[in-house]
Amino acid sequence: MDIIELDRIAVLESVRLVDRAGPGDWDRPTPCDRWALRRLVEHMGTQHLGFAAAARGEGADAAAWAHQAAGDDPAAWYRGTARTLLDAFGRPGASERRFALPEISAETTFPGATAMGFHFIDYVVHSWDVAAALGLPLALPDDVVEAALPVALRVPDGPARERPDASFRPALPMAEGGPLPRVLAALGRSPDWR
Repeated sequence: MDIIELDRIAVLESVRLVDRAGPGDWDRPTPCDRWALRRLVEHMGTQHLGFAAAARGEGADAAAWAHQAAGDDPAAWYRGTARTLLDAFGRPGASERRFALPEISAETTFPGATAMGFHFIDYVVHSWDVAAALGLPLALPDDVVEAALPVALRVPDGPARERPDASFRPALPMAEGGPLPRVLAALGRSPDWR
């Protein structure tokens, strides 16, 4: 399965989960430090828009990555951002383009497939974050989670993960079990979070 399809599956699972949130759920805590569900979903949607801009060759513009508010219907807003991302990644040649990702590096661009891999690992983990916050099971196919593990293990660990704005927390001791607990632990999430 190629990175575009892997990412599509992870994004669609995130949409399914966000759609399950009811009016009383948006203030629920999440595994993401200091972020309630609404703020996590806004981050996720904003990242969709930024990566979509990068796929179109517009990622160097800081405005493409500026925080977006979800408004009165966060689930509908999020579905729209996911459609924008999937459309951009699905364009012919998108995985061969260079992506500007200023949140990662202002000095270099990244091969499209590599950038899509960054997005993919985020949405495997953020789908789990939403599922955990809502007390729902994550429904990603085993082969998708297995494909996420080597990506998660390549994310650099170290002091940069201790910054308040770090994408991932420091790695935890490797969990027992299948690939999902190992993905989560590699990226600083406790599979037992409640």
